[in-house]
Amino acid sequence: MRIDLLDNGYGRFVGGCCYSRRNTHHLPTTRYVSLCFIASAQSIGVCYGQVANNLPPEPEVIKLYHSNRIGKMRIYNPNHSVLEALRLSNIELIVGVANEDLQSIANSATDWVQRNILLYAPDVKFKYIAVGNEIKPQNAESSYVLPAMQNIYNELVAANLQTQIKVSTAIDLSLLGSSYPPSSGSFSATAAPYISPIIGFLANTNAPLLANVYTYFGYLADPANIKLSYALFTEPGVVVRDGQFGYQNLFGAIVDTLYYAVEKAGGPNVEIVVSESGWPSEGGEAATVDNATTYLRNLIGNVKGGTPRKPGKAIETYLFAMFDENQKGPAETERHFGLFSPDQVLKYQISFD
Repeated sequence: MRIDLLDNGYGRFVGGCCYSRRNTHHLPTTRYVSLCFIASAQSIGVCYGQVANNLPPEPEVIKLYHSNRIGKMRIYNPNHSVLEALRLSNIELIVGVANEDLQSIANSATDWVQRNILLYAPDVKFKYIAVGNEIKPQNAESSYVLPAMQNIYNELVAANLQTQIKVSTAIDLSLLGSSYPPSSGSFSATAAPYISPIIGFLANTNAPLLANVYTYFGYLADPANIKLSYALFTEPGVVVRDGQFGYQNLFGAIVDTLYYAVEKAGGPNVEIVVSESGWPSEGGEAATVDNATTYLRNLIGNVKGGTPRKPGKAIETYLFAMFDENQKGPAETERHFGLFSPDQVLKYQISFD
């Protein structure tokens, strides 16, 4: 795991979080059926990572989502134990295609879709399939992302599921070139040949772009110019003025920057879904329980109201992550992004509604 420091704005750095947050544990199959949970029309979901050896069984995790009224989940690969536990839970799901599987699926997606989607739908409420996580143009897997997306989409069409389940990929901020002010947002010259055809696919299939957005790493990259209050949503006044829009927090500025970049890449109607965002509770600079509480509480409150450029349009956002994961790294902070401890105790005084 590493942090890329990007010379592209917000005084004048944005922290590009270059993580492949992938679950590697496949546990024995279990099943939990919920008969009475009704998912609310909320904007907030939570990422369920499993890079740990001390997490509760999957059925207990589903109960924890229910008891906290969390109606959306992201997982990083089609772990069948998780999918079994999700049957009839009514939790909306982002399921990931692991980066190492992209080459195979770029050749054929029939088996992957059959084993991981069709065997569970409609009992599992698949919402998005994230084909790869934070792939860079220079990565060996980059040439496989779009063909894999197309193959999965074609399999969904054959099953008449293409309107229910959308196919996308999750990016990080390292693909941005210009980003300050937000209206100058565009993908870098290196990233454009990779991401522009993907944006075209998303536009043609009415699917969103998934983006992992961490203001924590933006602050960490350049604390002299990015105030902690700007990263935590606590700045009382406008920090960045961009034409008619004023930005009081870094999160909104980043999301609008992404919207501008996507529009310039040929996707004026492609929505942004924030597929990861969070703040560590320990292990590094500004990583405290108080700061994490402030960030999460303010993030949950702010996404309901949209951004300066798109006011009133709620931002579908997935908090990272459900649990502290003791096998992540190498940075110590990576083990402390959890909302819950492994014994299922909520670490922060927050509500997910």
